[in-house]
Amino acid sequence: MVGMDGDKEDRAKARLSGAYGLDSPDDNRTYYQSFAEDYDDGFAEALGYAFPAAIAAAYRAMAANADIPVADVGCGTGLVAAALGLARDRIDGMDISPGMLAKARAKGLYRALIEVDLTGDISHLAARYGAVLSAGTFTHGHLGPEPLVNLLGIARAGGLFVIGVNGQHYEDRQFDAALEPLLNDGVIRNVAVENVKIYDKTGHEHSEDTALILTFRKC
Repeated sequence: MVGMDGDKEDRAKARLSGAYGLDSPDDNRTYYQSFAEDYDDGFAEALGYAFPAAIAAAYRAMAANADIPVADVGCGTGLVAAALGLARDRIDGMDISPGMLAKARAKGLYRALIEVDLTGDISHLAARYGAVLSAGTFTHGHLGPEPLVNLLGIARAGGLFVIGVNGQHYEDRQFDAALEPLLNDGVIRNVAVENVKIYDKTGHEHSEDTALILTFRKC
């Protein structure tokens, strides 16, 4: 991919820095409310944000016929759904930001869009889904590995998880240590981690940034 316009890059980098500095559910809700209007053009397109497509590709490589419907957690404006290309009756979107959900709704990609705080009670969604995907939720800030336990509750037995995690965040918040007892106790199986590039545009300071795709199945 070619490089990018300097002014556009500066605006996109400012958005990214702001996202990395969020510390609480309320911070996320407020920030992404203002971010939603230009998220696609001012961030995803500007920096060549390829991570949603990588999450979609990982799902397609592993998914069986039973791995629907999909829960797209932290769906934002719908980039994962667009990359998946599933029929809308096979995917629901979830996000903490009403503004992001409004942008996603306008695209008509989802069966349902649900405002969700992963640090709260999501038991009303219990055992609905054959797969749980997330591209940008576990990056920096307030969400460590603990919400994965809540997310296990929304998947059916055997459900596929494809979860993107920032590499440094994965280490800092000790995702391995949190997953180990779930694996040992037979709660999850087939745990794997793949390192992928986040962006596919060159010429900006985040061009070579990578993240992890964590995959496993609920037993």
